[in-house]
Amino acid sequence: MIQSLSYIDPQAKLAENVVVDPFSTIHKDVEIGEGTWIGSNVTIYPGARIGKNCRIFPGAVISAVPQDLKFDGEETHVIIGDNTTIRECVTINRGTKDKFRTEVGANCLLMAYTHLAHDCIVGNHVIIANGVQVAGHVTIEDFARIGGLSAIHQFGKVGRNVMIEGGSMVSKDVPPFVKAGRYPLTYEGINSVGLRRNGFSNEKINEIQNIYRILFVHNRNLSRGLDIVEAELEATPERDEILSFIRGSERGVLKGYNSR
Repeated sequence: MIQSLSYIDPQAKLAENVVVDPFSTIHKDVEIGEGTWIGSNVTIYPGARIGKNCRIFPGAVISAVPQDLKFDGEETHVIIGDNTTIRECVTINRGTKDKFRTEVGANCLLMAYTHLAHDCIVGNHVIIANGVQVAGHVTIEDFARIGGLSAIHQFGKVGRNVMIEGGSMVSKDVPPFVKAGRYPLTYEGINSVGLRRNGFSNEKINEIQNIYRILFVHNRNLSRGLDIVEAELEATPERDEILSFIRGSERGVLKGYNSR
């Protein structure tokens, strides 16, 4: 159902049961999957690839050109997965020649006034609260929760199942399974509530907590803590994920609890 007061470029590809409310504009080279609803006053620029059963609320702007002076008109995209909700006045810029795409996974919620810059990769089941500003080239992994009015520095990385406190300045990488907040950004324990909700057993949660006690609570040098975890704790997927994330961090990770 497409309202007569909206504009749909003839070259846009919309599934038959897409709903577009009045005063929205959909440009050429846009693809929208079945069951998606586009609210009033939404603008979708070329390069958008929107999945099935998404909801895009009034005022959102999807796939505008990047706010990057190095952008030279290259053909890039915004990719949005199935069942994702984009609330009022969210802006998502398309990629540059770095990744050629900005991507939001399936079953995500981007609340009002969120900005997602070029070449960001957001996983599945991510919730980004109101007013969060995400700079270019940021990676946010599955099941992360970003509190309102936070800002994430360019090239930053947020691990899966992370909870970031509202109003945080995320200038360092945040490894998986933790809570983070304060200023400067500091480890605040593991995200035990989120982990339980996502099916982690008490045994697994205790294992993760023990790893982070060694890394961030015992006031050790981080490199030394990583060596202890690797040498003394049993190898598990979660242990190896934490070690790999921290050792692979290019920006460095957040401070430990006793390192403020």
